[in-house]
Amino acid sequence: MTEQSQTAAAGEIVEVREAHRFDEKKLEAFCRENVEGFGGELSVRQFQGGQSNPTFLLETTGPGGGVKYVLRKKPPGKLLASAHQVDREYKVMKALAATDVPVPKMYALCQDAEVIGTDFYIMEHLDGRVLRDPTLPGMSPAERAAIYDQMNDVLARLHSVDLKAAGLEDFGKPGNYFERQIGRWTKQYRAAQTDNIEEMEHLIEWLPENIPADDSVSIAHGDYRLENTMFHKSEPKMIAVLDWELATIGHPLADLAYNCMLYHMETFSQGTLMNVDFATSGIPAEKDYVADYCRRTGRDGIENWNFYLSFSIFRLASIVQGVYKRGLDGNASSDKATQYGEVAGYLARTAWDLAKR
Repeated sequence: MTEQSQTAAAGEIVEVREAHRFDEKKLEAFCRENVEGFGGELSVRQFQGGQSNPTFLLETTGPGGGVKYVLRKKPPGKLLASAHQVDREYKVMKALAATDVPVPKMYALCQDAEVIGTDFYIMEHLDGRVLRDPTLPGMSPAERAAIYDQMNDVLARLHSVDLKAAGLEDFGKPGNYFERQIGRWTKQYRAAQTDNIEEMEHLIEWLPENIPADDSVSIAHGDYRLENTMFHKSEPKMIAVLDWELATIGHPLADLAYNCMLYHMETFSQGTLMNVDFATSGIPAEKDYVADYCRRTGRDGIENWNFYLSFSIFRLASIVQGVYKRGLDGNASSDKATQYGEVAGYLARTAWDLAKR
């Protein structure tokens, strides 16, 4: 792979898939009018991967060219309610540019379907590292420790953002986060359901009855993991948090638990931390990672930790079920979507095992 791009699941850069093609000349005209510094002729390629919002590399060539941008858009076809809101991604990253949370520069948001058929936005293309394997092979223990510490620190910074000062007071409903989220993801799961998963039924019943009393409020990224960040090319410094589609005013511990899921499960897309030797690898054990977050955010500790983990994995199971359904329907961002059929069941079993502990 020769490109390192800011997209959560960016892998090989390929020609635009047939299902995602659009009028590139209309896009070029939009860019000339609305994107700062845009010049030259436009070429468009697609990142293979990214199971949610299709993501494209825009390159300008010829006189005035030589600049790269990244475009994220809604997928084609019939979409689940409240999903793929690229306008929200744009809004939160644009707002966070004025904080100490690293994000790419936002150039333009388009909600005119006449341009390329769906809403989209254009952002800065950053040159850095997207680290996909959470075990960080080939790195020294000191490098691994520094990268995980940076990921922990940026999450704490995000949860400390002043919503009013950032202009994000209306970005979601404060309070009762888990009640609303459990309802939302149950509904999304039902809309995409293809088979009966017994553990999902147990979770749909158990989760609403076991919501902790802690009703903290912060910006929640919703998909915060190593693969959704970008690091400096040679330093253990995070230069961007990416893939903000699920961001909202939410509960900080939902983000933290989601960030810790790989201590408890294995997936073919994200890997796992279950087999790591924490004493020698430099990667922190879960209890130490959580303790560092608590220190940075002024918490004495976290009660009902397994609820937060179980909820996070339940939500991921619902998301995966939606990806699988889109794959069956033929409008997913990658051909790999149809491989997700058994993943939702595995995640549901993992979440239910945690809930019962």
